[in-house]
Amino acid sequence: MKHLSILFISVIVVISAFSAQRPPNFIVIFTDDQGYQDVGCFGSPDIATPNLDQMAKGGMRFTDFYVAAPVCTPSRAALLTGKYPKRLGMAKGVLFPHSGNKGLPPSEITIADHLKQKNYATACIGKWHLGHLDKYLPTAQGFDTYYGVPYSNDMWLAPELKPAKNIQLLDGVTIEQMKAMGAKKPKKEDRSKVPLMRNNEIVEFPADQATLTKRYAEEAVKFIEKNKDKPFFIYLTPAMPHIPLFASQAFKGKSKAGLYGDTIEEIDWAVGQINQALKKNGLEDNTLVVFTSDNGPWLSHGDHGGHALPLRNGKGSTFEGGQRVPCIMKMPGTIPAGATCSEMTGTLDLLPTIGSLAGAPVVHAIDGADASALLKGEPGAKAPRDFFLYYLHNDNLSAIRMGDWKLILSVPAISYSQKVEPKDYTKGEFEPELYNLREDIGETKNLYKQHPEIAAKLLARAQTEHEKIIQ
Repeated sequence: MKHLSILFISVIVVISAFSAQRPPNFIVIFTDDQGYQDVGCFGSPDIATPNLDQMAKGGMRFTDFYVAAPVCTPSRAALLTGKYPKRLGMAKGVLFPHSGNKGLPPSEITIADHLKQKNYATACIGKWHLGHLDKYLPTAQGFDTYYGVPYSNDMWLAPELKPAKNIQLLDGVTIEQMKAMGAKKPKKEDRSKVPLMRNNEIVEFPADQATLTKRYAEEAVKFIEKNKDKPFFIYLTPAMPHIPLFASQAFKGKSKAGLYGDTIEEIDWAVGQINQALKKNGLEDNTLVVFTSDNGPWLSHGDHGGHALPLRNGKGSTFEGGQRVPCIMKMPGTIPAGATCSEMTGTLDLLPTIGSLAGAPVVHAIDGADASALLKGEPGAKAPRDFFLYYLHNDNLSAIRMGDWKLILSVPAISYSQKVEPKDYTKGEFEPELYNLREDIGETKNLYKQHPEIAAKLLARAQTEHEKIIQ
């Protein structure tokens, strides 16, 4: 009996040592068009997000977290590569089903590519929007599997996409009708009829969008269960709350914030399902879960567009509401519980931070920097970068932030739906705007006349850093 006890203890020690040596898992949840205020712990008065709020209580809330573009395609490219979209040649706007041979260059190293060197299992679940041809899809960008819609949920069928042999056709659509839809410019009624893909084939058309959030959560849980004994990375990108809005019957009509709130409350449920799966499988302490949004809310859609308060403006704009987004990270034992980080961070920093935590530091040139010291709550930890550049979706440099100060170099579009040509103050077209974001988060008090010397310093830095990117 004594020998059996010693053997049992030895096995436990070996298992514990193995667990301690195993690299952490990573789950990045990247919603679509969700505003800064549209989470309970970020101040939403009418959207209930108990699971996200619990994540914040058990982890860290980031108040100054930025995406690298105010629209989805360039924002997603930046998250996966740690590079400004301008450097990737992907800063001019979003891709469409008729964009053809355009997408994230396959030569770029994504988070999934980088983690492959550590033998991670990788999955992309949800909206991709970085090119729909085979050479651009997730399976060519470091992901073992893909399940989702290849672009925004208000688009249509790209002609190059291939149906699976066992494709499920809905709404009375025949295979001949589906092929015809993809071969011509879509009719108004065919917009929002998007394909659901498994790897590189269409498995459902048109996708039942009301069930996507639920099915994406189920897919993520299955992946966790399948890969619980090895390190994994899940990039989960819900279709919502991008318009058109859909929610399953279990959530439709339940939120005080209408259908927009329904979609976020269902995403919150999905986050809860994922966290429960981690806990059930003993993976919670060894998994970094990141929740954030790809850009600000689409304000021109009114009640369907969300809120960025107390920030100014929203999607398509380089005011704070367009690119500062809610962010919560949780990893018990690594990230201190109930913490708030007000240092300037963003999606550009996810690749190097994840690489650092995985024991695979990033050595190739990128624009992001390792923020793991901030995540761990190390005393005196500072922002990984001392500046941030804002680019408009028409490819123009629009603003720079350094520390608490932000200088607007060109007037951003007032809203995503309005075609407003930017005006450049360096060409004498308007008076520059200078804000102290720590004192004036809503960008209401232009301090340029009071501090022209600060504006000059920021302008010089913006021009220097921009030149590095375009050379």
